[in-house]
Order: sequence, then C-alpha cells, then structure tokens
Amino acid sequence: MSYNTALRTYGSKRIEEIESADIMVGIPCYNNEKTIEHVIQMITHGLARHYHDKRSVIFIADGGSTDDTREVAKEFQLKPWQEKVVTIYRGPAGKGTALRSVFEAASRLKIKACAVVDSDLRSITPDWVKHLLDPVIDKGYQFVAPVYVRHKYDGTITNNIVYNLTRALYGKRIRQPIGGDFALSNDVVKFYIEQDVWETDVARFGIDIWMTTNVVTHNFKICQSNLGVKIHDAKDPAQHLGPMFRQVIWTIFYLMEEYEYYWKNVRGSESLETFGFQDSMEPEAATTNLERIIDSFKIGFQQFSALWKDIFTEESFRHIENSSKLDATNFHLSTDAWVRILYELAATFHAWKINRHKLVDLMTPLYYGRVASFVRQTWEMSSQEAEEVVEDQAVKFENHKDYLIRLWDEKTIDVC
Repeated sequence: MSYNTALRTYGSKRIEEIESADIMVGIPCYNNEKTIEHVIQMITHGLARHYHDKRSVIFIADGGSTDDTREVAKEFQLKPWQEKVVTIYRGPAGKGTALRSVFEAASRLKIKACAVVDSDLRSITPDWVKHLLDPVIDKGYQFVAPVYVRHKYDGTITNNIVYNLTRALYGKRIRQPIGGDFALSNDVVKFYIEQDVWETDVARFGIDIWMTTNVVTHNFKICQSNLGVKIHDAKDPAQHLGPMFRQVIWTIFYLMEEYEYYWKNVRGSESLETFGFQDSMEPEAATTNLERIIDSFKIGFQQFSALWKDIFTEESFRHIENSSKLDATNFHLSTDAWVRILYELAATFHAWKINRHKLVDLMTPLYYGRVASFVRQTWEMSSQEAEEVVEDQAVKFENHKDYLIRLWDEKTIDVC
C-alpha cells in the first residue's frame, strides 16, 4: 500500500508543537532496550556541551519494538531546553522507513544539521555529536560519513566488498560507506525525501549504501569524521552476515546500473578531508570461527560449483576450486582472484534481468571464502596492520577497473 509519510499522527503533532529547531539527532531503533538509554544520554550530554545555544531535538524512530525500548526512551530525562520525540514510524518495516521518518521530521523542523546514530552503540561519547555535526554547521559540508576504529574482524562486508567497490566505482575513499552514524545538511535531507526509493527493496535492505552513492553521484560536498572506537552488537561473519551480504551486494549492483554513466568515467580515487578523533587505539576483539566460515564456503562449493563454472571465467573458477581443497591451516583465496570474482559477478548481474536474487544467493559462500582468507592473512596482525591489507586490496580493485568495464560492455552486447 502506498503512503505519503512515515510519520504517525503523534509524531506529526509533536513536530508541530516544537515548530522549528537548529539541530536534530535521529536514532532508528528496534528492540534495543539495553543500549538505548546510554545512546540518548551521550547525545543529550553532547548537545548540552557543544551546542548549548542551539535548539535541539532527539528523534527516536522505533520499528515497533516488542521489548521496552520505547518506554526506556520516553522515561529518560533530557536537559530542560532539549526536545525529544519517541514514535513508531509508519510504513514498511526496516531501517529505510525509520530514516524516512527522521528526514521528514528534520525537514519540517527546518533544521540546519541532522545527525543519525545507531541504537546499539556502547562506545558512543558526547564528542560524537560534535564530530558529526561540526563539519556541517561550521565548515559547510553536506554529508559526513563516519570513520571508526574497528576490530579487524568487525566489518568484514565493508572491508572486503563495500569499501573496495565504492572507492573503485565512484572515486571517493569513503572508508565506511554503510556506517550507521552520519550527518547531513538540510538540502541533503530534502534531496533524500524527494527520491522515489522509499517503498522499494533498496530502502528496506540497502539504504546506507544508497545514501552514500547518491551524495557522491549528485556532487554534494562530502567529508569524513573519525569517531574513534566503535563498539556495538558485533556479528560473527560465520553466523550472522550472510543475509546482510546478499542485501548489500544486490543494492550495490542495482545502483551500478542506475549510475553507469557516472562510474564508467571515473579512474583512480581521492581521499576526503577527515575531522574528529585523532588518537589511535586497539579496539575490543570481535570473535570469529574460522573453521565454520571455511565449512560454509566448502558446502557452497559442493552445492553450486556446477553453476559457478558457468558464471565465472575459467581462471576465476580454477581459483575457487583450488581453495575448496585447502584446510584451515593453508586456506587462501587471493585478493586478485577476489577482485575478478566480484567484477565478473557484477557483470553477470547486469546481464541477468530475472532471478537476480537467486544469483546473489549463489554467491554468499564465496564471500565466506574471501573472509576466511582475510582472517588467515591477518591472524597475527593488529587491527591497524590489517587496515594496510584492506588498503592494498582497495588499490587492486581500482587497478582492475578496466576489466570490469570490458566485461560489463560485453554482457551489455550479449543482452542486446
């Protein structure tokens, strides 16, 4: 069913009562009763410390939590001069609709700057508010992407896929293109609201990468802000990240078709101005089960190898097949092979006009194979040393971009 707003009647009335504000901080949430109070507390302290002279609103966009998330949020007392709205958003379930409600509220309040932070953060500090909002308020940036100090095995989808493809395709070294904590100006808020995306699968499953890709391709002024260590409800890639891989990779490939005119003309990449936290530290360890990840890859090979042989080039399939014969001690799927695999997959997605979701499903075990190889390669490294491996990988994606374009064009001819 089509709908024209993600704000329910209560949320709209509260926005009318507040009338206008300088700053808004949105918190999309769902079943986060254990962490939501800490997040709100850090935000209210940050707003009081750094923006005492600004009218501020904290907007909690809940997805219909079945625990006490909303009750905890409602009971927490803000500073007297701050406003709080706690509401269930209206529309399809998912983060996209939560963000739509945040952006609609921000637009109605005519805010100058809006920040959004995740509701499961345990490492957020009052200074996060300043690090996110200052570049918009004081320096004229229109979108602020986060940079985190993360454990080497927290963020495997970003490290092995999203950072590489975003950088190689669109030419910006945005380290966290699907980071849950960001800031934006009023004109970007309005731009997002006007896009015809909010009732699609992209909004449900890939809203973060959609936002990042759109600010790049529409030439908004972008920077990054280092927020320091990110500690949240991390997920073991062996257990939890398969569905997320499928959602993110599908959205990236979908956007590649929409913005083909843009990325085909981009070569190399440029760094972004980065503000915020300066010191380095080793983050809290993220657990991972190497044997289980390798088993997931090998089971996938047994199930899908005949299909993979048809989809990939002979050279890429040979790398996959060789990796399937290795045990945990020697497991390896090289970066060069991984670059070719992802680029061949993107071109195949472009050629397939039906059953695309099934194609992406077939690829999930290959993601596990690459993660297992990354884990083995960086096992003895600090997270800072592992970051150099990630950077080296990103350069290889850039260097092989002509291979992607050649395959893409060949598949286009085949389709025609």
